[in-house]
Amino acid sequence: MWLTKMWRSVLCVVVLGTMMPPSLCAQSSDVARDFELGKATEILANMMRELEMGFVDPVTAEELLTAASNGMISATDPYTEYLSESAMADFEVMTTGRYGGVGSLIRKKGDYIIFAQPYKDSPADEAGVKIGDKILAINGEDMKYKTPSDISSRLKGEPETEVEVVVERNIDSSVDTLTLCRRRVSIPSVNYAGMVGDGIGYIMHGDFIDGSYDEMRRALGTLLEGDSLKGLILDYRSNGGGVMQEAVDIASLFVPRGQRIVSLMGRDSSSLHHHDTRYAPMAEDVPIVVLVNGSSASASEILAGSLQDMDRAVIMGSRTFGKGLVQGTLYLGYNSYLKYTTAKYYIPSGRCIQSRDYASMRGEGGAQSLPDSLISEFHTRNGRRVYDGGGIVPDIKIEPQYVSRFALTLYAMGYMEDWADEYMREHHDEAIDVRSFSISDEDYADFCAFIAQRDVPYESETRRALAALERAVDNDLYDEALGGAVEQLKGLIKDDKMSNMETYKAEIMDALNADIVMRYAYSEGVAERAAANDEMVQRAVELLLDEAEYRRILEEQHLNRR
Repeated sequence: MWLTKMWRSVLCVVVLGTMMPPSLCAQSSDVARDFELGKATEILANMMRELEMGFVDPVTAEELLTAASNGMISATDPYTEYLSESAMADFEVMTTGRYGGVGSLIRKKGDYIIFAQPYKDSPADEAGVKIGDKILAINGEDMKYKTPSDISSRLKGEPETEVEVVVERNIDSSVDTLTLCRRRVSIPSVNYAGMVGDGIGYIMHGDFIDGSYDEMRRALGTLLEGDSLKGLILDYRSNGGGVMQEAVDIASLFVPRGQRIVSLMGRDSSSLHHHDTRYAPMAEDVPIVVLVNGSSASASEILAGSLQDMDRAVIMGSRTFGKGLVQGTLYLGYNSYLKYTTAKYYIPSGRCIQSRDYASMRGEGGAQSLPDSLISEFHTRNGRRVYDGGGIVPDIKIEPQYVSRFALTLYAMGYMEDWADEYMREHHDEAIDVRSFSISDEDYADFCAFIAQRDVPYESETRRALAALERAVDNDLYDEALGGAVEQLKGLIKDDKMSNMETYKAEIMDALNADIVMRYAYSEGVAERAAANDEMVQRAVELLLDEAEYRRILEEQHLNRR
């Protein structure tokens, strides 16, 4: 068979992307497998060539390659993906928390893009940019009708280069021309660290990126000053994980050097690899409570699970997500990469807490949860029973708080931020106490009037269920017998826009308060306010101050299977 030079390059990329995983390299002598791989590669290259040359509409080789890559990935798991050259920039930010730019989130508002959150001490912050400031022009080019990605690409760039930004101030509508010097911006990993009770420290850790250990070490060092730390709360709720080694190193802050934190194993035991703590601890004897929820995943589960297995911390909250899979990256050539799952991880008791069986995706029914019959029992160092098969089960279970879809809709539509922009025009000169700040009932009435003039595309679950019932009644010809009852139920449901504004007032006000605190005290202030008013944090404080109960849990309390 013949191939043009271009198609030899495509074939090379496909072959490298398929043959490089260690498990295949180790079995290169398997003639049958090599034949099947070569056959599949040749068929794929032939398909791409014929589609590129003969399909009725123009289609490029790059489009076909991306589609073929996505097709192959669909047979694996949700964490495997093909990273093109353009996608690698976002991947770097995700893993390192660093990028070259001015240091601010942005969002669309009307015909323009506005600054949504300048990071503390970033170039944007130092230039006086505030939340709500409108971007009128960049380097002399009008930015009206531009998308967030258009603006982002213009604001990002090599460190020590300058970008000229014309802004309209949210506070007074004045226009300023700012010259921002781009820097290597580092997104903080630790959102907040402070005291939340009598000698009880608190650290909210947002994600695991390069440098998280150093940030955690500095935060812990600050809390340890004065030798008054009686206990520590580590908040890993909604922490989606990240770099595994950072979790191992953070664990070393609390346990002796040389302790096994996690083991990785691929297809067979020959790939087994252990990760132990490598630094001396700072707080080896300080009692710890770790907060988790259903969005705590990956590296945060490694940390929480290892501390639980070593009986080093009490875990509080709801069952974690259950991601026990590890990803690695492989260079495919032409500035593209494959991020793919290479192993499962096992915490000190020997359990893997992966919750979904993605191998079953190749059959019918999609990924399956591990059945109870396959859940195995393990033991902590003190002999407490723990289990595998789906996340970390907390020692103290607390059901997650319900957040209404109505409040989430208001936030997603940008209405809360828009109103907060208006609020700041009136109150920007006022000083606030971050922990106790709240808008008044009069302010909330003003927000209700603001929402009354806007469309909120929301339908309650009750209303949806009733609509389905109405269709079923009609289809089953029960309309005469039940139609009146359905109409009566409709009259009882109060889910119109303004009724919802009253029903969900408390959580809507809380979200508005957080948005306004952000404008005074950055994300750190939001985290401080949240910690000061969080019921679960207060439960953790009470437990840490009850030495007998804390010790009883770590010495005697077994976990349930689910």
